[in-house]
This record gives sequence, structure tokens and C-alpha cells, in this order.
Amino acid sequence: LRYRRKVAALKGLQGHIWRAGYADGSLVGAVFDDVPRALAHWAGMGVRVYIYSSGSREAQRLLFAHTGAGDLRRYLSGYFDTTVGGKREARSYREIAASLGVDDAADVVFLTDVFEEAAAAREAGMRAVLSVRPGNAALPAAHGFPTLRSFDE
Repeated sequence: LRYRRKVAALKGLQGHIWRAGYADGSLVGAVFDDVPRALAHWAGMGVRVYIYSSGSREAQRLLFAHTGAGDLRRYLSGYFDTTVGGKREARSYREIAASLGVDDAADVVFLTDVFEEAAAAREAGMRAVLSVRPGNAALPAAHGFPTLRSFDE
């Protein structure tokens, strides 16, 4: 019980620091250069884009509100964090699909740079795509997922 209280207090402090840092410009959300273009393109096509991150929903909103390319939140339909479950667990992706109200999880395309997350999403019935970017962990040789190196593809 004490541990949970300490974690909650630290998360509260972290949130305060982030809010202050983004507000005064000392923190800027980093996104790859192709992300704003892709988000705008997808939004123009009527594609709903959601973020699933180990960061809190507040942290996600702060990051996307304060990127070097400006506020990208207008392109995002919502945010998920690990309150739906772990990112390497298929049940988390089933919960996300249910929350999105899709009849078939295969209607959801999940983009990630983590093989285990792609495997969990695929197990839940989603179409998973691996994003291969500089600095990512190496992927297994025969991972069996489609890949992209840029959102411009």
C-alpha cells in the first residue's frame, strides 16, 4: 500500500513537471518529420488515429500538443494507456478494439516498433505493422509482419 502511494505521488509530481515544462517551452514533444504529414493525410481520408502508450493519457496529450511541428491533437481521436492492460498482452488490444466499437478487430491497423506488441495485437485479431526507425531494437529475422520505414510510404 505504501508503495502505491509513493508511485501515485511521484506520478503526480512528474505530471506537474511536464505541464510546467511544456507550458514554458522547455519541453517539446519529439516526433519524426513525417508524422505531421501522415496524421494530416489520414485525417483528410477520415481515418481515426488513436495513440496507445505506456505513458499516461495526460502525458500523451501534452506531448502531441507541444511538438516541434505544433499541436497535432486535432488529428487524434483518442488515447489509450496501460490502464487497458500491458502492451504485450493480447487482451489489451481486444479491450481497445471493444472500446473503439469495431465489429471486427481486423478493422484496426496497429503500428508499433516493438515486435512483442505487434504479436499481441495480431493475436487479438488486429492487423499489425512494424515501424522500422533509427534507434529501434533489432527485429527477429523472420518476424512475419509488414514493415514501414516512413509514414510517407
